[in-house]
Amino acid sequence: MNAVDKEKEKKYNKWIIVLSIIIPIAVAALFAINLRSLGFDVEPLKFLPPIYATVNGLTAIVLIAAVIAIKNKNRKLHEGLMKFAITLSVAFLLMYIAYHMTSDSTKFGGEGVIKYVYYFILITHILLSIVIIPFVLITYVRAITNNIERHKKIAKITFPLWLYVAITGVIVYLMISPYYV
Repeated sequence: MNAVDKEKEKKYNKWIIVLSIIIPIAVAALFAINLRSLGFDVEPLKFLPPIYATVNGLTAIVLIAAVIAIKNKNRKLHEGLMKFAITLSVAFLLMYIAYHMTSDSTKFGGEGVIKYVYYFILITHILLSIVIIPFVLITYVRAITNNIERHKKIAKITFPLWLYVAITGVIVYLMISPYYV
């Protein structure tokens, strides 16, 4: 890696830190704000959960396709798929926030062992969705700054974490969907 690429990566690292802190805080803050309870006349966006669950499922498929592409040495396809995966994740995030700002939270109604399974999946999904932000950003920056060896190293960690978050997002939706009002 040349000096110019090192400088670029340093510049991006500041943004990675900022975004890795701001995104989870903003999501938590916006999640706590319900526009209807603040007096705004907005319709609940109840149609969004199956859409953003589908986006999560599509993200998982795109991530797997991207890994297959790079294993087949198709760097251009891999790059395009990874940009698409990031776009899907941003779309998910925006829909998730919009839903929770206009709708009341849904309580899981299952009982017994399934309740513990649900909460285990939900909690690990939430925690890893926070952890994955800097991993995705660092992995992406290392690719665009042509630091391929370091990109490969972190991608081996980023991929399974991101895939887990995408798949468990679908599972959480499927488990809670019978309890939507």
